[in-house]
Amino acid sequence: MPQRDHRENLTESVERGKMLWEVNNCVGCHSLIGEGAYFAPELGNVYVRRGGEAGFKAFFSGWMKAQPLNIPGRRQMPNFHLTDQEIDDLAEFLKFTAQMDVNDWPPNDEG
Repeated sequence: MPQRDHRENLTESVERGKMLWEVNNCVGCHSLIGEGAYFAPELGNVYVRRGGEAGFKAFFSGWMKAQPLNIPGRRQMPNFHLTDQEIDDLAEFLKFTAQMDVNDWPPNDEG
């Protein structure tokens, strides 16, 4: 089977999003395609499970801006005070990862 090539999807926005992923140490809490910590949800399929092209960016922007939720007893995600452009770039990075062939990972819809 030929390997899929997604280099055409590797935009400057995706690259900036990857940099934000690294600078903010997202992998310190989240896993991405099974790599990272398991304190917070797997994000390899978050683009698909939270709306895809039709709704992910709106969901993601609202989610990021609402953090922390301050629900007692629940794990808290910090507010990184990202700009709208940074949130969009991070969303583009997560969209890119959702398009990768990851051999059906994660094993369930919620990561």
